[in-house]
Amino acid sequence: MAVARYIIENRATVRMAAKEFGVSKSTVHKDLREKLPNINRALYLQVKPILEQNKAERHIRGGMATRRKYKGM
Repeated sequence: MAVARYIIENRATVRMAAKEFGVSKSTVHKDLREKLPNINRALYLQVKPILEQNKAERHIRGGMATRRKYKGM
């Protein structure tokens, strides 16, 4: 539940949350998508839109990272 609160408060990505809590992205994703709805449905419903927004935007962040890599920025 701490990871979910962190994501909500900071509008963080799964990668950022995993780094902050010292766990893998897979663990964060599995905990939020599979376990949290059974533990705290209200918190899950708050974090779900953020996860979906991050998923929809990840191709943009990836493209920007590739651009920085090859432009030397």
